[in-house]
Amino acid sequence: MEDSIFTKIIKGEIPCHKVYEDEKTLAFLDIHPIQQGQVLVIPKAQVEFVWQLDQADYQALMATVQKVGQRLQTVFPEKARVGVHIEGLDVNHAHIKVFPFDTDEDFQFHPDMNAEPDHDALAKLAHELAF
Repeated sequence: MEDSIFTKIIKGEIPCHKVYEDEKTLAFLDIHPIQQGQVLVIPKAQVEFVWQLDQADYQALMATVQKVGQRLQTVFPEKARVGVHIEGLDVNHAHIKVFPFDTDEDFQFHPDMNAEPDHDALAKLAHELAF
């Protein structure tokens, strides 16, 4: 299988705004977020769908999702909820989107994938979210 963009990020070939990393997972800010603060949580094992992960990698992924969700609640206390999307539409590498939101419209928002990311703002937010 050819390396996904996420595998290239894991290998350090493409930069990211990292929030968390352990031996099995990586969490970083999405450059086209559904809502400000959206974090992508990925397994380091490249599989297309989360359901293809072995039990240990799946449990590690979900443990990281929980940590990220708790951290988002701390950093964005004004938001009503922290949501999760498991979709696998954008990249053929299992990933979970974790993001703060208030309304159903916020949860279902579709970002402009052609917009230029503000890397300075993302770096500042990644620093604030890092743990």
